[in-house]
Amino acid sequence: MSFRARVFERARAANRRIVLPEGGDPRVRAAGEKLARDGIARVEVLDDVAGDARAAACAAHLRRRRPDKFPDDASAREAVRHPLTLGACLVGIGAADVMVGGALYTTADTIRAALLAVGTAPGIHVVSGAFYMIHEERVLTFADCAAVPEPDPQQLAEIALATARDRRRIVGDEPVVAFLSYSTKGSAEGPRVERVRRAVAALAAQRPDFPFDGELQGDAALVEAIGARKAPGSRAAGRANVLIFPDLDAANIGYKLVQRLGGWDALGPVLQGLARPVSDLSRGASVDDIVATAAVATLQVEGT
Repeated sequence: MSFRARVFERARAANRRIVLPEGGDPRVRAAGEKLARDGIARVEVLDDVAGDARAAACAAHLRRRRPDKFPDDASAREAVRHPLTLGACLVGIGAADVMVGGALYTTADTIRAALLAVGTAPGIHVVSGAFYMIHEERVLTFADCAAVPEPDPQQLAEIALATARDRRRIVGDEPVVAFLSYSTKGSAEGPRVERVRRAVAALAAQRPDFPFDGELQGDAALVEAIGARKAPGSRAAGRANVLIFPDLDAANIGYKLVQRLGGWDALGPVLQGLARPVSDLSRGASVDDIVATAAVATLQVEGT
């Protein structure tokens, strides 16, 4: 069974509730129909955001979460007139398990709604985006490919934590994390190398329950013989399945090169680091893209 087929099978078994807030888009409506027809999830497609009977509860939720931004009922009611904010609030109040949006709006809009309505997960203060790169039976996770242009060491450590957590939920195996660099274990020096080393130290201080290492060059992270030669004794070299890139430039370029030149399937971006799943779509997403993103997002629910 292929990785995508396993994702769909596990999503069916989880039987989660998905809200698609951009019901005015025909792709979204078609995706909602397919998700329901195939039994992947219980789906609600929002058509009339302004008239939604739960708007008052969502506005009250925003006021409780962010009184600094919503000092009165009027400002909160105005905020939930935006479909992404209303959809994320439905997740926040427990009326849905997952929100999938962004067919008509930017990634920044989706993240903003998610931060207002659900916030970040415990111990994590940054939202990031991963791509699941698929080639036959092999699945690699690349992060952060979507959100943080120049992560500092603490942010890199938190991105690694969030990616490892979701790797377990989505792929179902044990994460092995490599912090990538142009240096492997002191083969080069410089402020960018030092930033990665500090990220590794920040993660080590949290005593995670998965193997990780850095700084590692890409070949040392992925090829067993090269990892053994360049980083002997490393817990991650040569067998990494999670690659943490040093910045957004490297990650975004990296996944697209692997996709376009290597012929790997790229599933994502999968937003991670949130307290509850809110997923982003490319504005060019197809119906099948929306369905796949929604299925993955159901696996991000804690306890799936």
